[in-house]
Amino acid sequence: MSLIPATILTGFLGSGKTTLLKRVLAEAHGQKIAVIENEFGEENIDSDILVSDTNEQIIQMSNGCICCTIREDLRATLRDLAEKKRKGELVFDRVVIETTGVADPGPVAQTFFMDDEIAESYLLDSILTLVDAKHAAQQLNDRQEARRQVGFADQIFISKSDLVSQDELDALMHRLKHMNPRAPQKAVHFGEVSLAEVFDLRGFNLNAKLDIDPDFLKEDDHDHGHDHHDHEHGQHCTHPSHAHEGEHGHGHHHHQDDDVKSFVFKSERAFDPAKLEDFLGAIVNIYGPRMLRYKGVLFMKGTERKVIFQGVHQLMGSDLGPAWADGEQRISKMVFIGIDLPKDILLQGLEQSLV
Repeated sequence: MSLIPATILTGFLGSGKTTLLKRVLAEAHGQKIAVIENEFGEENIDSDILVSDTNEQIIQMSNGCICCTIREDLRATLRDLAEKKRKGELVFDRVVIETTGVADPGPVAQTFFMDDEIAESYLLDSILTLVDAKHAAQQLNDRQEARRQVGFADQIFISKSDLVSQDELDALMHRLKHMNPRAPQKAVHFGEVSLAEVFDLRGFNLNAKLDIDPDFLKEDDHDHGHDHHDHEHGQHCTHPSHAHEGEHGHGHHHHQDDDVKSFVFKSERAFDPAKLEDFLGAIVNIYGPRMLRYKGVLFMKGTERKVIFQGVHQLMGSDLGPAWADGEQRISKMVFIGIDLPKDILLQGLEQSLV
């Protein structure tokens, strides 16, 4: 049986997750989708489109989709669904997990790697994060969970953008880009997105197309003559929202200094595989809980192929990718997204892991 694709949908309370999900479920796409909801969502999907009574854990829906509420453990629910699918008791093509608004998507993503039984049944496709344009600035200032959700995203959807000015929207998009340069952003109205933008994004595939554009960081740094990424006052910087109120008119000056940040490492020298493995192993041991997502295409000594690596928190994996093409510049590119990560230690350690 082929692997069942799974999508994690996250976003702060009121950001429109349920609206997006209803829209996706209602669209006539011929796919049967199993939705797993965390029990204490502020608004349950079942009010509108569920048909049978909700005492059961798994509910068949009118359009052939199914919905279930986690009352215990995500793993147990996923195993249960996969088993019912194997036996032919339930028919579905993919799974969407809607996390609660305050959840950290990390442990949900890790479930797909840590549990062999789950890994043999499911393929984690991507993490989608919804951001509410009207309340985002305050939520990002005040709530670390909101910042973590941005850091984890493979795709960011911005809802309620019609309720803010273009300047505010630009400033928000700019801020999100600094937190997570590898997630494309799209403003959506009332959850109206095409399925192609929601499913089969392959954000977790170890593929050689590294979807980061590290150069955008350079451009706007020249504007202000200093590098935003070297602010070291993260620990002391409390984030009261009111401190940021009067800033909308100032273009893209970054007064707030988010603890979720990204940085990129690039080198044309090859990595020494043993040194790199030792260094990354040590870093993940110490900083794993603060490392949200990290990804890279590596130029490795001893192989003619690209090495593709990525991780979530403490879990990382690598694969051999395609061969370097004739005349292609051999270069390693890595992006790290995390909470107050020690950029200098990481960059120095990576530098020392080169041949």
